This record gives sequence, C-alpha cells and structure tokens, in this order.
Amino acid sequence: MDSSENMNGCKKTQINETAQALAEDLGIDNPLMVSDQGPAPVEGDTGIVLSVNTSPKKGMRKAPVADGVIKLVADFGVEDDAHAGDWHRQVSFLANESIQVAKDNGLDVGFGDFAENISTSGINIKEMPLGTIVKVGTAIVEISQIGKICHTRCAIYYLAGDCIFPREGVFGWVVEPGEVRVGDEIRILSLGKGEVHRAVSDKPL
Repeated sequence: MDSSENMNGCKKTQINETAQALAEDLGIDNPLMVSDQGPAPVEGDTGIVLSVNTSPKKGMRKAPVADGVIKLVADFGVEDDAHAGDWHRQVSFLANESIQVAKDNGLDVGFGDFAENISTSGINIKEMPLGTIVKVGTAIVEISQIGKICHTRCAIYYLAGDCIFPREGVFGWVVEPGEVRVGDEIRILSLGKGEVHRAVSDKPL
C-alpha cells in the first residue's frame, strides 16, 4: 500500500506539500514556522476578521486601516491598496495563528506586517482548496492561490531564517463587492475543487 493512502485506500491529506515545496525554494530544509489552524476546512466553517490592512505601494508592510473597514471592488481588489488590479491575487489573507507562530519565533510583528489585507482567526485558511468561495463581511471572494514563491528575501526571512507567509498566506479575487470590517465573520460558502474561475497571471495586467 502506498504510504499516501490509508487502509481503506483513501488518500491522506498532504498538509505540508505546499510548505515543503516553498521551503525548498527558500532553501530551508525544515521550515521553522508552521501554524496549527485546526481541522481541515469544511463548508460552513466560520472565523473572524481581526484586522484590515492596506499599503500605498508594493514591497512594503501594510498598516491597519484607522476606521477598521475596507471596500472590496468586484474583480479588482481592495480599494486604495497597491496590490489591487486585473489579476488573480486581488486580496490577501493571513491567519493570526500564523502571525503568532512568527511572534513565538522572536519576531516583533503584527497585523499587516506580512502585507496581508485581511488578518483572520478561528478558521483554517491555509488548507482551503483553490476555488473555495468565502463570504467575508458583505463581499464574496474565491480563493485563487495558497502561498507564493519568494524571488527575493524579505526582512522577516533575514531576521528569522524563515518566513511563514510564503507557505500560509492566501490570495483571492473578488467575486462580489462589499465591505469588510474588523469583527466581521468570514464563512466558507463552498469548498473548491482545485480550479480557479478566473484568468491567472503573475502580475497585474
């Protein structure tokens, strides 16, 4: 029997395949930072929005929005955020559980420091299959990418020898517009099947 199958012949969930591939890209044999976000996600799971964050330029940390609300524009992204555009990575998510792991590794980081737009808690975002549909605030988002390849090393990598966002950060595109506020619910409306229902591009068009 293949080691990836259980006694019933069903394939086991390969939780760390993405983490392993991205760690190899970073040149890390054993990633220091791996969060526990709970059981595998299922339809109906909910979490909470802890922070909403934007930045005026790419390549910089995002800052929590003063009034605690952002507007998601259909098929564009977060209004007034540098990463919005005509591509599939219009809005980014990172779980507070991931941020806490970085803190436990000695980093002085907080919401937005990994350039995530929406910081969440209580829901396993890093294992959502591509194509998963989530309602966050009043907006609808489809998950379009899990993790990212780091072609350059960020300051966090140099400080800790690892960075958790490339493995556990999540991206999506805005299916239906709406507002997202601190304290809003994030809910899985349907689990994806690995297919993204939007053109995928590495950079905004």
